[in-house]
Amino acid sequence: MTTGIFTGSFDPFTIGHDNIVRRALPLFDRLIIGVGINEHKQYMQDARQRQARIQELYRNEPHITVKTYDDLTIDFARREKADYIIKGVRSVKDFEYEREVADGIYQLTGIDTLLLYADPKLAFLSSSMVRELIHFGKDVRQFLP
Repeated sequence: MTTGIFTGSFDPFTIGHDNIVRRALPLFDRLIIGVGINEHKQYMQDARQRQARIQELYRNEPHITVKTYDDLTIDFARREKADYIIKGVRSVKDFEYEREVADGIYQLTGIDTLLLYADPKLAFLSSSMVRELIHFGKDVRQFLP
């Protein structure tokens, strides 16, 4: 059984994240969405709320599990016996950052990272942008699954 994990803070989980999940799903027998908790970040929603929203979105998809974690992604990946880590990239800046992280993860664990490029129609979209729009009272429903 091949297991992939897709990790992030997902605050909020956007249609861009959903696009990556749906494109990665056929590649794995099991896909785990790991909702990360970083004590140094301030979130709009707590981890349980983020987890519940994502679980609801994929309630009819038996190959997807949603879990929270508050340690290193490498420890989460090992615990879940992940074969691959999935990350979405929107730009060269994302690519460079994710490549460096992927290199470190591989050196530490031997787990490969699969980078999926964002759908060009969604490459502008980020959770940070959505949070900013929410802060200023804008309707963000078009960016959320």
